Amino acid sequence: MAKGKIIISCAVTGAIHTPSMSPHLPITAAEIAESAIGAAEAGAAIIHLHARNPQDGRPDQNPDLFEPFLKVIRQRTDAVINLTTGGHPSMTLEERLRPATRFQPEVASLNMGSMGFGLFPMLNRYKDWKHAWEPQVLEGSRDLVFKNSYKDIEGLLALLSPMGTRFEFECYDTSHLYNLAHFLDRGLVKAPLFVQTCFGILGGIGSHPDDVMHMKRTADRLFGDQYEWSVLGAGARQMSIVAMAASMGGNVRVGLEDSLWGGPGRLAETNAEQVRNARNIVESLGLSVATPAEARDILQLKGADRTAI
Repeated sequence: MAKGKIIISCAVTGAIHTPSMSPHLPITAAEIAESAIGAAEAGAAIIHLHARNPQDGRPDQNPDLFEPFLKVIRQRTDAVINLTTGGHPSMTLEERLRPATRFQPEVASLNMGSMGFGLFPMLNRYKDWKHAWEPQVLEGSRDLVFKNSYKDIEGLLALLSPMGTRFEFECYDTSHLYNLAHFLDRGLVKAPLFVQTCFGILGGIGSHPDDVMHMKRTADRLFGDQYEWSVLGAGARQMSIVAMAASMGGNVRVGLEDSLWGGPGRLAETNAEQVRNARNIVESLGLSVATPAEARDILQLKGADRTAI
């Protein structure tokens, strides 16, 4: 665990929410870049990035859509860039890997097991859609398995590890922690592990405080001092989970990928707003927010100069 330094990650746009859900969701390359830079200036040491089709907001893993905002973020901040290999659950593994293999980032996300990824409950919350694909994709999650097989994970590690890329291991349930322990035992991943425990997605573990403690206890038992713990909470529970984890010295992730909210019944207008809220929680506990340089040291990253961005 980070000793008195809390790493704040920010997931800027993601693939879960759709343009109809919030007018503040970054869609174009310019919007993604400005939102990411604002988050970094507010205190996020790590910026987790997806791309979207600028015409209709659909999640898109075309590396050409990543390049414009990656260049700007790289030029204007020192933040650690973390590229998704999750993309959207409906994408093939080959599609999902394209940005990370091209840009060889310091960090890439890695989902640690197959799971249901139920987004369809959001159909009950929203009725006015800007694009036909939005309700179709949500409805499609009723009969969709987010495939992250052992073969998939092995292949991804074999492809990206030689590039010096390290991983945000996204663990949505207890079994994902055991899967990660399996790969650690085989020597396919190395410490310090950056373990992102994810709460509140239908198909994964819930967002009750007992769920948070269960995942932490399990990770402590499996990994001991070989890991850095981080949390993300989906939806309205985002900041309560941030507070719980930070009070125990854990790292935290916020951002419009995970939650659209800035407060009860109020949409967040920027990613920076959520980062500031998280930072206020951390600092009110007498802890310090890690700089990008400190995050690189804690996670033993290769450095921005060794990427292809």
